[in-house]
Amino acid sequence: MSAVIDKQKNHKLDLHEILTWMEQDGLVDSENAHMLRTIAIGAAYDNKHPLQIVAERNWTDPRKVRPLSLEVLTEWFAERVELPYARIDPLKIDVAQVTEVMSYAYAARFNVLPIKVDDRSITVATAQPYDLEWMDELGRIHKKDFELVISNPDDISRYLLEFYTVSKSITGAQASGEPAVGNIQNLEQLMELGRSGKLDANDQHVVNIVDWLLQYAFDQRASDIHLEPRRDMSNVRFRIDGVMHDVYQIPTNVMSAVSSRIKILGRMDVAEKRRPQDGRLKTRTPDATEVELRLSTMPTAFGEKLVMRIFDPEVLVKNYRELGFSENDDEMWQSMISQPNGIILVTGPTGSGKTTTLYSTLKQLARPEVNVCTVEDPIELVEPSFNQMQVQRNINLDFSTGVRTLMRQDPDIIMIGEIRDMETAEIAIQAALTGHLVLSTLHTNDAPAAITRMLDIGVPPYLLQSSILGVMAQRLVRTLCPHCKQPTEISEDDWKELVKPWKSKKPEQIMQPVGCLECRNTGYMGRMGIYEMFTFSPKIRQLVNASCDISELRQTAIKEGLRPLRLSGASKVAKGLTTIEEVLRVAPPPLQQ
Repeated sequence: MSAVIDKQKNHKLDLHEILTWMEQDGLVDSENAHMLRTIAIGAAYDNKHPLQIVAERNWTDPRKVRPLSLEVLTEWFAERVELPYARIDPLKIDVAQVTEVMSYAYAARFNVLPIKVDDRSITVATAQPYDLEWMDELGRIHKKDFELVISNPDDISRYLLEFYTVSKSITGAQASGEPAVGNIQNLEQLMELGRSGKLDANDQHVVNIVDWLLQYAFDQRASDIHLEPRRDMSNVRFRIDGVMHDVYQIPTNVMSAVSSRIKILGRMDVAEKRRPQDGRLKTRTPDATEVELRLSTMPTAFGEKLVMRIFDPEVLVKNYRELGFSENDDEMWQSMISQPNGIILVTGPTGSGKTTTLYSTLKQLARPEVNVCTVEDPIELVEPSFNQMQVQRNINLDFSTGVRTLMRQDPDIIMIGEIRDMETAEIAIQAALTGHLVLSTLHTNDAPAAITRMLDIGVPPYLLQSSILGVMAQRLVRTLCPHCKQPTEISEDDWKELVKPWKSKKPEQIMQPVGCLECRNTGYMGRMGIYEMFTFSPKIRQLVNASCDISELRQTAIKEGLRPLRLSGASKVAKGLTTIEEVLRVAPPPLQQ
């Protein structure tokens, strides 16, 4: 701990002291300081930290010409009292462990928050480094050293409530339930005598845990929530920017109740735990934004695994440039979707952003004068501007049956979730040939391979020649964090590795990830697409035959304007949006290009 913290000075810093320090450091002039001292008197300011009161004034730092936000003031304050500054990252904190250091009432009394516990010390976040009445007492209890760090007082109050609430709810839920041994299948079962009572999915503790879990996921920009049951302690994990993060461990019997609660909200069969189920859930964030979640359960050895995919409605209002389209990509895509009839194929692996591209396109095309219909498995995002039908195989409603139904619904534009078999491909082509614009997806490595996939399914070449307008392949790459990325030199060999076997001018410098508090030290924040696409020109049509040569088709498409995924990624690297490693990770190697 810093020598500047003297236990003889055990007191709370007040507004007068903070303003005096700010005057000394040139952050505020004496006139403004005097004015604030005068007006900040009364009950309205009694429970506020001095830094919060100053931040409300929206003053500007005259030294660096930046707003004196609470975060900026906290960093300055940490430097002033010679203690480390810490931005609280809830994903890095073991909530169960830190909430055992002291009770909520004790922590709230001093507005301190334990954020790390190890064998020798306990790290505590505070915004009152001279108010140390709690330290001696807890030191005797835990027999460990305390390390102080300075954190934003708003964050301390917020996470203090969140951490202790969820910890209390899990403890309370566990105390009222019993081990969920009935969920363990095909393994040895454990029976504990003398335990009674079932954990109710409507128990208030369980409701609190589910509410916290969803809110936490929204705050952390998660795209998926994974609830993974294990024998004793089950895992909660989030997927953020395409990468999985451990979030929390919950006792398995509590996890079972949490899953049941979510299944109730998603109108799924709570009693059925042996078969996979799908459901959906709509909720509202504190800022009144409606968010849709798609639910999927899977029976595992220790119970039901539940995955919730979060769909951000803001995605549908993004334009193509925000999705990652280059100017040339935008022009080519617009030329394809503006055609009155034909098939457009979007290809890529699961999680490559195909659904986002198609929904954004349909949202643009769904004008009042046209009828847009979709058949999906499942419906990813409910959108009121077009008509959506879900595949239900239990009543023999598959893609081909769905498209036949849509054909009798007077459609102008049809979106088919995926072409998986000859029957679906045939009906899609018939729809295109009879005057409809059809959009669909395939799972292939690149755009030219979509043609050979359709031929492999059994579609006659002449039908492909007369119906397909164009094909687009895509991937998602993580984008660099704008707050911490830094320029770096790039070697000729690294650039050649990225663009080979094609030629592309090496940029003078590129950006590299660094890692900061905003991006949780990953160096990345958000994702964007890289694309390759080609239209069906007369030369391409001539190459589509029973003995179609994929290499020749690819080369012809490149000559006619197709920019392979690696080159599309290289342009994003040159613009400082992502890294070579990200592009190499997601884009197929040249041999497959």
